[in-house]
Amino acid sequence: MKSNSKIKGAVYICRFNSDWNKSIASLMDASGIEAVLEHQKKILIKPNLVEALKPPITTPVELVGAIVDYIQKKTAEADIIIGEGTGAADYDTQHCFEELGYTKLAKDKKVKLVDLNKEPLIKLTNPKLSRWPELYLPRIIFDCFLISVPVLKAHSLADVTLTMKNMMGAAPPSHYQKGGHWKKSAFHERMQESILDLNRYRTPDFTILDATVGMKEAHLWGPTCDPHPNIIAAGFDPVAIDAYGAGLLKKDWRKIGHIKMAHKELGIAEPLNIAEVKV
Repeated sequence: MKSNSKIKGAVYICRFNSDWNKSIASLMDASGIEAVLEHQKKILIKPNLVEALKPPITTPVELVGAIVDYIQKKTAEADIIIGEGTGAADYDTQHCFEELGYTKLAKDKKVKLVDLNKEPLIKLTNPKLSRWPELYLPRIIFDCFLISVPVLKAHSLADVTLTMKNMMGAAPPSHYQKGGHWKKSAFHERMQESILDLNRYRTPDFTILDATVGMKEAHLWGPTCDPHPNIIAAGFDPVAIDAYGAGLLKKDWRKIGHIKMAHKELGIAEPLNIAEVKV
């Protein structure tokens, strides 16, 4: 069967059955990503480790482990890197890696951990952009096939934090920390435009969204979704994934600035082509 996985608006979903490896293998097979991974030399997996807090605030290490297992089975050539840049002001990303099980995962599976907050940077310019006509980002995110692995969460400023906002982990504190309270605090100013312009420079190549639990009110505190969605979603179109995730949080993507503005530019939020995958 010919895959339509790279058609804009395509979202693949599966019901989580408590086995990360089976769920991820079924989902990634259905998405058609295997044919893409075969040609990659470097693959960067970017979870959301905004702070050293346990899931569902952060991406479960078991989910990332299942993605690593899948990639290692499908390609023997690619270097696999797990990269993130925490927003916490009181500690560095290595602390998050250690506290959340990523240090052990990397050792066990022989993959590399990278703190994106400390990577060499490149300067990017686009005078047409209103928020970030100039932006500094880690070179490594342009040298790799980038798999974003966000979790389903509401956000007090951005409305949602899904795959496009997950790219804020790549913003270097050396340029975007204002004050001592958060390493990416410059993004709080005109946040919807900040997220959009960031993704105009670099969007994820593929996304796996952990919507098994979900945070329905905020990204660091508060109640989880009730009932839990119990879904994992994947796709190549970041706008489609974010529109789908917004719906799971019972939010209208048309009222979320960065998704609305990205629609028809970086992907499509409507119509969505949702395919449920059997595990």
